[in-house]
Formats: sequence, structure tokens, C-alpha cells
Amino acid sequence: MDTEEPPVPQARPQGCTNFKLRQLMRRVATHYDAEMAQCGLKTTQYSLLSHVLKLGPIRPGDLAVAMKMDASTLTRNLRPLVDAGWVTLEAGADARSRLVHITDAGRDKRAQAQRHWKAAQLGLNETLGVERVMALHALVDDSLALLAALPAQEAGHDE
Repeated sequence: MDTEEPPVPQARPQGCTNFKLRQLMRRVATHYDAEMAQCGLKTTQYSLLSHVLKLGPIRPGDLAVAMKMDASTLTRNLRPLVDAGWVTLEAGADARSRLVHITDAGRDKRAQAQRHWKAAQLGLNETLGVERVMALHALVDDSLALLAALPAQEAGHDE
């Protein structure tokens, strides 16, 4: 008599991965935005100031690539920082090129915002647990590396 067990069906993800990730991102963004609002910045503005501080002076196109965002999105996000006097767009090596520079006021604003960013990060670590946050970072990094192999038109740049 054959007592072979029937095959166990493989588990499959339920629901839309994109929707689930967007839900998580909205919750995380709300948490960070509430903390960053205390210093008058959005998280995207803090990120831009941090990148310009680290990489600048830098051409806008190179900054967009470094931040993995469209050039038009970068231009739109830079405008309030320029208007506030935290970054400047100055002439580059030739008449057609421009460079993004952080100003002293931008350095000060970024330092102030860094304290709020750290409070948001510590709060998230406390809520989720450091181990879960570290596992989430590893999963995101691994997933990004795997998705980098997709053709550019499929991968997109949404920021």
C-alpha cells in the first residue's frame, strides 16, 4: 500500500506588494514628517540638504542620479530650499552648467533638522524594535539590489 503524502501547496503572497509597501511608507513618512515639521522642514528637504552637504557643490543632474530621482522632481524639490536661502544654484565650469551649493544658513538648518531626524529614527526603533528595523533595512537593500537588474523603463524613479 502506497502511503505517499499529497504535495503541500506552496505559500504565495496575498494582496498587492505595491499597496502594502505604500501603506508602510505612508505610516513611516507620517512619523518622520511629524518630527521634522517641528523644525520647518519636510523629510525630502532634509534629505536634499544632507546630500548637497555631503556631495556638493554638485551638478543638479548628478544630484538627481545620486538620490535616484527624476531631474524634474529634483528641480521642483530644490526650489523651496533656494527660496529659503539654504542652497544656491551657481554657474558651473561652463555657461550651460550649474552647481548646487549649500549655504551657511542651509548648514545650520540641516544641523537643526538632524536632531529631529534622529528623534524620529529613535522613535521608530523603539516602536518597531531595533532588530525588526535592521531586518527591514537588510530586506530593502537586498530587494533594491535585485530590482536594479530590471530594465530602466520597468524600474522607474519615483520619489
